[in-house]
Amino acid sequence: MRGDELTPWMVRYGYERAAFPMTMEDERVEWFQPRRRALFPIEGIHVSRSLEKTIRRQEFEIRFDTSFEAVMRNCLRPEDNWISEDFIRCYTQIHLEGWGHCSECWFEGELVGGVYGIAMGSCFCAESMFHRRTNASKVALWAMVNKCRELGFTIFDAQIMNPHLQSLGAYEIPHRAYQRILGKALTETTEWSKNPYSGDNGSH
Repeated sequence: MRGDELTPWMVRYGYERAAFPMTMEDERVEWFQPRRRALFPIEGIHVSRSLEKTIRRQEFEIRFDTSFEAVMRNCLRPEDNWISEDFIRCYTQIHLEGWGHCSECWFEGELVGGVYGIAMGSCFCAESMFHRRTNASKVALWAMVNKCRELGFTIFDAQIMNPHLQSLGAYEIPHRAYQRILGKALTETTEWSKNPYSGDNGSH
């Protein structure tokens, strides 16, 4: 499919079926269902000594949902980039609909780190993160997992494992196991999990 065909409804439909989209080099959008799904423990990420010091010093101001599109744009990479302008358009609309969220790290008035993703039921699907200062993306991820736990989420999805995620405490489960726990999570709700397609406003 073409990127300009991507809609919030389509994103939700795919994610509810344990699939997620990525933009290919030719600008076409493909959907993926990895055989093993990477998750973070909802109890919290692994915090190294250096990260613990950064958190304790409160080096960054942590905010939520004040600069969603800016977080997305900062996640753009010069090469091997799967985020396109169509993705930014679509996911920003998801944010405006109330089920796209981000955590942000600010330093001296500048956005220096962040994580964004989407909330469905009690599952938060993290999409990407960035940093402009050391540990800023890790602090943003730490804050996002903690926020999701406080809000009643049961799953924090990280999609595909890589060494960086593993070092932060991510683990893998088989696709079928992910489908099972996702199915249960979709029957639950949090104040971040607005579903504009069901009449459910996400409130308790």
